[in-house]
This record gives sequence, C-alpha cells and structure tokens, in this order.
Amino acid sequence: MKRRRGIIDRFEGDLAVIEFGELMENIPKSQIPDAVQPGDVLWFYEDGRVEVDVEEKQRLSKEIDELMNELWED
Repeated sequence: MKRRRGIIDRFEGDLAVIEFGELMENIPKSQIPDAVQPGDVLWFYEDGRVEVDVEEKQRLSKEIDELMNELWED
C-alpha cells in the first residue's frame, strides 16, 4: 500500500500545514490524529489512514541537533 511522509510545520486555525518534501499542503485538523504537534512525522496512506511516527521524529530531531552542534563548534 502506498504511503507518503509528511511533517507538521504549523497550525493555522482549523488547518495543519504539512510539509511533503518540497511541497506544503493544508489539511484539516479533523483528518489527522489528535494531540499532534509541529515537528511530528505523519504517514498518510491511500486508504485514508494517518499514523504518527514517533521514531522518525526522534531520528530527525537527533539529526538536526547533530547538524546544529557541527555548525556551532569551533
């Protein structure tokens, strides 16, 4: 089954702004799981299911932290 990965960028009213690679899409909050936050990684499936990927968010956060540490090291 096909799926695509999105990352929540921000919320605007009743919409979630989701980053899909280079594209941003506005998706109604009612179509995503409750209690998600900006930065959360979501998988969108063909059948309409949406799942939160906690492990992928942690991996991306670690990657960003490592890049920031490299940037700020002397």
